[in-house]
Amino acid sequence: MHILIIGGTRFIGAHVVRRLAAGGHSVTVYHRGEHESELSSRVRHVHRPEAAMPVRSFPPELLTPEPDVVIHMIAMGEVDARVAANFFRGHTGRMVWISSGDVYLAFGRFSGVEPGPMESGLLREDSPLRTVLYPYRDASKAPDDLVNIYDKILVERIASGDRELPGTVLRLPKVYGPEENADLATVHAFRHHPQWRWTHGYVENVAAAIALAALHPAAANRTYNVGEEHTPTVGERLARLPASSVPASTNPKFNFGQHIAYDTTRIRTELGYAEVVPEEEAMAATSRAAGTK
Repeated sequence: MHILIIGGTRFIGAHVVRRLAAGGHSVTVYHRGEHESELSSRVRHVHRPEAAMPVRSFPPELLTPEPDVVIHMIAMGEVDARVAANFFRGHTGRMVWISSGDVYLAFGRFSGVEPGPMESGLLREDSPLRTVLYPYRDASKAPDDLVNIYDKILVERIASGDRELPGTVLRLPKVYGPEENADLATVHAFRHHPQWRWTHGYVENVAAAIALAALHPAAANRTYNVGEEHTPTVGERLARLPASSVPASTNPKFNFGQHIAYDTTRIRTELGYAEVVPEEEAMAATSRAAGTK
């Protein structure tokens, strides 16, 4: 297959590119050229300054040859997602859109942007979504700043509302690995809330899920949670990790009565997904490696 990846040279995207190229697929990456990861020499690069987030311009050469699948790693909001959909409609078999668990109403309850009672249970793909848009909006920043246009709910609406462009939506967890979140601050910072649960995912495992969804025909027009099969509490994680000097979070808006724990059954049963590295082993190894730097 020929696969086009928008923004695939850093962290998760680079792992996706490597996995697909190693599987013998033809891969093109559209990016600015500022982060040339150590990718296979077989990978084709298309560089444009316009590939900066939010991506609102695509050169015609991306359609030669036409990609079988497009993976959009960095769709930020309504305008850039619509530009991408308009450009690739009729020129690709399917688009894979990378989303986030911050679309869920539970995230709004936790972060304080959404009033109301706590959401109980695991978050499934049909769990309620936020009704308050733009969860990170900051009036002190310019209107076109990423925090003021970002909302994956708007991306998902474009992805799922286009009958002529089959789409797959992947809601990612909090990702960690040697390149980012290596100190596991997203665990250690919440040491004072040992019963809280937040689904994480090792970067290689998340990349494997994205690659699988791009290649699997059953993923068309489906939404999937990506992340651990079981989400431990913060206390359970810390019991397996060395001590850390990461400062504890003191954000008064956070409501730790609201868990952000996914049910990832759907991608496992429909697509046959399984971790390439056990999450417990990956987290411990990442923490040890960070401690030696």
